Amino acid sequence: MLSEVTSFDLAELSFQAGVSPRTVRYYIQQGLLPSPEARGPGAHYGPEHLDRIRLIKRLQHEHLPLAEIRRRLEDLDPGEIRRLLKREPEKPRADAKDYIRRVLAGGHGRVEEERTLFAPLAQLKESGGVREEAPTSRAGARSQWDRVALTPDVELHVRRPLSREQNKQVERLMEAARHIFEEEHP
Repeated sequence: MLSEVTSFDLAELSFQAGVSPRTVRYYIQQGLLPSPEARGPGAHYGPEHLDRIRLIKRLQHEHLPLAEIRRRLEDLDPGEIRRLLKREPEKPRADAKDYIRRVLAGGHGRVEEERTLFAPLAQLKESGGVREEAPTSRAGARSQWDRVALTPDVELHVRRPLSREQNKQVERLMEAARHIFEEEHP
């Protein structure tokens, strides 16, 4: 969005994006932003970092959890992010109760496709204009893995963070596994 600037240090990026340096580091840790090419005081961020933060902030304003935002941003290139930012932002929802109702009704907090910022991209994918691939980890994306011991010899490995629904599914899976192991070894 700032075409004349090719790189920012952490303080400049934070200022331009309206977030703290700590937030930038957190977004990198959570896989929402790619890491800068260099580390330490010499680290520099490009305009695509700024655009990505601005899109993250807009999606947070739509009450999307970070796990869902990360899922949506995974396969977007800088040009797609710029196009999404040029769209008019959605008007804030007047009633948070509607959002909660959708979550409880199984909508997982997702807003209907036609009302989201991503509707044009989804339509383009449906028409065959964009090739959609199976979700994979992005190169250089960071993630945290939790190891959950189900028995002394069996572990469940879970990549974090997960959406609320995925957390519930993992909890049900762990409970079912513990129940199975208890049946076999009283």
